Amino acid sequence: MKGHHTALESVTEVLRDEVPGGERMISSVRDTLFAYLYQRKAEKPVEVRPLSGTPQGSAADGPSPARMDATRAGKAVKPVDLGIDVEGAGAEGMIPGNWYAAREAPGFYASVMIPGWIAPELMKSYRGLVNALDNVEMAQIVYLVAFDLKRFDLRYSLGTDQPGVGWSVRALPQVRENSLPGPDGIGTSAPLARTGMVAPEDAGRTVAAFTGGFKRHHGAFRYGELSLKDHGSHYGFMGSGVIFSTLQPGLATLCATTGGQVDMRTWTEADNDILPKLEDARQNGVPLIAGFDPLTRMPRPGPLVARWGPGNWSGSENEKLRAMRAGVALQDTGGRRFLIYAFFWSATPSAMTRVFQAYFCRYAMLLDMNALVHTYLAVYTRTQGRLFVQHLIRGMSGADISAKGRYIPRFLGFPDDRDFFYLIQKETP
Repeated sequence: MKGHHTALESVTEVLRDEVPGGERMISSVRDTLFAYLYQRKAEKPVEVRPLSGTPQGSAADGPSPARMDATRAGKAVKPVDLGIDVEGAGAEGMIPGNWYAAREAPGFYASVMIPGWIAPELMKSYRGLVNALDNVEMAQIVYLVAFDLKRFDLRYSLGTDQPGVGWSVRALPQVRENSLPGPDGIGTSAPLARTGMVAPEDAGRTVAAFTGGFKRHHGAFRYGELSLKDHGSHYGFMGSGVIFSTLQPGLATLCATTGGQVDMRTWTEADNDILPKLEDARQNGVPLIAGFDPLTRMPRPGPLVARWGPGNWSGSENEKLRAMRAGVALQDTGGRRFLIYAFFWSATPSAMTRVFQAYFCRYAMLLDMNALVHTYLAVYTRTQGRLFVQHLIRGMSGADISAKGRYIPRFLGFPDDRDFFYLIQKETP
């Protein structure tokens, strides 16, 4: 089955596969035109307004609010790009760090953050692991959405084409076995079918979908210790209980068990013992947040957050790490677990880490980057038999299509070449 490619992806694939020097051309456009466009969005002045009345607190049944600088209290910002309709936001806008319930969508919450407003004690922590943020990162609006995992199950679906199972071009010659078509000895997923769509039995209960991680092209290490291990430590993944690419030690992993438990962890050899219990899993690089420090009880940054090459954070080769990025995290609060997705117009891994620290996430990892089609998230509500689609960022709707006057959402309505996660309403016992 051939999955849908956006015009951007189609041009990229032609350049990469058929034009000599095409990869360099792609990098040049990414690091100039795209970086410029998204940096302009990040640099756009934020509209800050004082609250006219008593500030409304964070949603009582939502995730824990972020730890913020007390000197910023009593101020709100206009979330100009937020595409999710929320309850409780006043005329002045949304209070950064607070959570707002999505309208007519129980279990969904949205939040905005300005990194420069995070509590100073968090911004000063772990300076040996996290780089200082520049002025653009400090002042931009970050957009987040959270899902109550008591209400929803997480699923993972492979795209029709991505991620592949062959060799990444990033794998070093000394770790490749040229007699094999890929690091796991296979070059295709056949005879297993990859539909690039929400499973038909889940479609009626699907409440959200978001893109997965890097393509196999970029999903291995060229630098650092991980580049010399396990054929270059290609990012592993499994779907519906089938391992398509081996889960590699040392990599950040988002997974769901056959019983519906969602977890994130840095994979170890010992974790192979739980493979029979897993339904889905996706690795994407190394962690942004890797648990809590046992001494300070603060979220601890991953050991490679500030190291471009060994962390395989992508971005340009001159280590200009700031780019459009999306990440996912877990927060545990009051006996409940929330899956948090965050979108950044122009950020480094260090900026992502500070934001996830502020929300006291127990684990966090990078997903994809560089374009709205790669950082796509949509939520679905149904009223009187009609499906309504809202996107975390309004411009993400450009990845959906229309046919014969009918609006068709990505992943839910047509096959896509990229992999993705989706959440479904838990069945009533």
